[in-house]
Amino acid sequence: MDRTQAEEIQKHLLDAAGAIDRASKVIFDLDKDDRVTLAAPLGEIVSALHFDLLQAIYARYPELKPPAEPAVIGGALRWDDIALPGSVSETDIDQIILSVLNLQWRKTAMVVGNALTRCRQLDLPISAEALGARVQALAESDRLESQGDLRKWRHSEVRLRR
Repeated sequence: MDRTQAEEIQKHLLDAAGAIDRASKVIFDLDKDDRVTLAAPLGEIVSALHFDLLQAIYARYPELKPPAEPAVIGGALRWDDIALPGSVSETDIDQIILSVLNLQWRKTAMVVGNALTRCRQLDLPISAEALGARVQALAESDRLESQGDLRKWRHSEVRLRR
């Protein structure tokens, strides 16, 4: 792929990210059963788009990477909306998230990204959206400290409780 092709692919992927963001806002307003049915696959698409496809382009052409993360990075999904695969437990997810945290504040986007990387290393079929929802649930249950709106991963932070 040359730079011109990379630019065209990037443009289409960013257009798709915008459309997915608009769809996720509609999905968030659905009843719980429909949210659960649609949100998890949509979260997997968001994760693949931002953490796989776009990152592959930026690895080859770093000058194409925007100065800030796309506004799509974040999640409106709640933990109650997540249906885990049978091979993965809530405790598994918690251990992974807690393993990438320490007592220093970390951007929620970094925590989700690091946890997603760990899930992939362990071959766990978990989306970034599911991890973000679990981070929010852990903060709401006072297992983590947080600051900012956790639905906006680039504009919030978390850390282990002191």
